[in-house]
Amino acid sequence: MQSKTICDLAIVGGGLAGGLIALALKHHRPELDVRVIEGDVRLGGNHVWSFFDTDIAPGDWPIVEPLIGWRWQDYDIIFPAHSRTLEAVYNSIDSEHFDAVVRAALTPDQVIKARAISVTATRIKLDDQRVVEAKGVIDASGGGDFSHLSAGWQKFVGQLLVLDRPHGLTRPIVMDASVEQVDGYRFVYCLPFSATEVFVEDTYYSDTPDLDVATVSTRVSEYAKAKGWHPARVERVESGVLPVTTGGDFVAYWASTGNDVAKAGMRSGLFHPTTGYSLPDAVRLASRIARAPDLSGAALQKLTHDYAQAQWQTRGYYRMLDKMLFHAAEPDQRYLVLERFYRLAPDLIRRFYAGQSTWADKLRILSGKPPVPIGRAVAALLRRTK
Repeated sequence: MQSKTICDLAIVGGGLAGGLIALALKHHRPELDVRVIEGDVRLGGNHVWSFFDTDIAPGDWPIVEPLIGWRWQDYDIIFPAHSRTLEAVYNSIDSEHFDAVVRAALTPDQVIKARAISVTATRIKLDDQRVVEAKGVIDASGGGDFSHLSAGWQKFVGQLLVLDRPHGLTRPIVMDASVEQVDGYRFVYCLPFSATEVFVEDTYYSDTPDLDVATVSTRVSEYAKAKGWHPARVERVESGVLPVTTGGDFVAYWASTGNDVAKAGMRSGLFHPTTGYSLPDAVRLASRIARAPDLSGAALQKLTHDYAQAQWQTRGYYRMLDKMLFHAAEPDQRYLVLERFYRLAPDLIRRFYAGQSTWADKLRILSGKPPVPIGRAVAALLRRTK
């Protein structure tokens, strides 16, 4: 006999977006029976997420604050011709703590370990033949069909290194682009988790999504050695490939995973076109869902679709910048674009990361001597995308 679970709202996918929705509902609507369906052992997967204080609206901090594992008051950027310390509160979350916080907010039966094999606006069939029926369903189970997007790729390998002596860092290095420029724009990202623990991530803005984890891991080791760091062990490894969108068809992307189901996270196309950041959007959407008066399947579909579509429409400027980065600059010269950007005002930089650049910001970013040839920049802007 087929087992059936009935609830108010079901979330497919216990990653960042799904977990944040569950936390937001627990905070704002504790009377609701919410279920999170996740096939992996751990909610949140294997990730480290970082964000600025200014990415989060004041009213949304109760959702985010319990998740933060590390907080710093400033950070460094390093380029061949420009280095700088920027004052901005910077936070990091890891998936282990994320898993613990989300599970603590829910009861054991509210987390269902299974994979969804079919999803509608009110019904989910699981791979173990169980069925979940809900007044509303949200699909947060990962990206859609990226072939509907025109994109370069941000790809990375990160390692948490446990050292045999202190590393000496007092703040994160958000971008160290003084490294050899290979496979596009390359930089290394360092988070000092403790005096002898440092998370080191080697990142590439590349023309292809191909990621050789072994080769990039070797470069992480070489970077650590150049810093004089001697790892006693590697505590964790994560890797990923994210689209850096230059254009695309939002309607087709949304439809690639079904039109009639509410969506969140990468599945809804909610990520910063340039940085790949998804946490600010995930928090904002979670807050909207938790405050919505109608959580039926149809209402949730409209809410999430309209929000994601509006964000896509307002972020054409960032996609334009991405076109210039990928098509106007030679791959090994792309760092010059970011080097120039990081000479700008700190508030402008923070608004850029939050996806909330003002018109004055946008004009300032494009003003002055361009870091790429003007002819190639014009050609990039005229380049047809999907």
